[in-house]
Amino acid sequence: MTIVFMGTPAAAAVSLKMLIDEGHEIAAVYTQPDRPSGRGNRVSFSPVKEVALAAGLTVHQPLKVKTEDAAELFRSHAAEIAVVVAYGRILPEAFLNAYPLGAVNVHFSLLPKYRGAAPVNWAIANGETETGVTTMRMDQGLDTGAILLQSPTAIGAEENSIELMDRLAGLGAELLSQTLSGFNTIVPRKQDDAAATFAPMLSKADGMIDWLSPAQQIVNRVRGFQPFPSSFTFIGDKRLTVWAARPGHRDEAAVPGTVIECAGDRFSVACGERSMIEIIELQIEGKRRMNTRDFINGVKPEKGIILGDRALVKDGR
Repeated sequence: MTIVFMGTPAAAAVSLKMLIDEGHEIAAVYTQPDRPSGRGNRVSFSPVKEVALAAGLTVHQPLKVKTEDAAELFRSHAAEIAVVVAYGRILPEAFLNAYPLGAVNVHFSLLPKYRGAAPVNWAIANGETETGVTTMRMDQGLDTGAILLQSPTAIGAEENSIELMDRLAGLGAELLSQTLSGFNTIVPRKQDDAAATFAPMLSKADGMIDWLSPAQQIVNRVRGFQPFPSSFTFIGDKRLTVWAARPGHRDEAAVPGTVIECAGDRFSVACGERSMIEIIELQIEGKRRMNTRDFINGVKPEKGIILGDRALVKDGR
């Protein structure tokens, strides 16, 4: 097929590489504009752009897609179909209808569950044990198009969103291959809107740990909110990011957020509903990620201190 590919992150680059390897003609690749990142704000290319340039493909990075000039350029590629994988923008109707076969999207959930920008993160954060990948025909709605194919997979009990996304990227590329090869025989299925759930874009505020929540819910959010916004609290006036933890039960009464064990390899914090989490990997503001033993030896926190919102700590509450 002659394809225009649209995508940005590493998960999308896996699908683009598959299309190239399978011999599809890629008329053009669209990806988000280069942005500064990391130390020194050095400009870096998106993973999709890196794959496209390595293959000698034409790359477009429009600042705006909802203009007539953008639509005219898109139509000029004269492709058969557009393939969209985590491009990062809502496409106007002119893009969706530019080619004879329309536009196909690879979405990283089992639609209609988890429509939206962060399906992998919210699936883990909400304690789901299964997710998957869906290919769909795109329409003007937010992930509301007719389903073409789906591929389910279990979520590991300790799997975080980075690890799950890596797996789903491969599953998505495989499902896209099957979708394109059988495109003329697949019967699209309308989504059940009544069963839809949503996965909105994550914000920094989502990462604040609520110690009143049960331990399993906190651990799920620790796993789900990686790499952004991460799950964090405060120890004194310093931000403390929790990268890995396991849930547990406590017998003694303690205010949620209280450090109830702090010795050797064990750093445990009381949570809601008489539960606790044992923190395995963490990072105090200004320092590297470290295991519990290194943290305890370096920071020397005391049993009985209460972790929580910096503002509340400063107010003495």
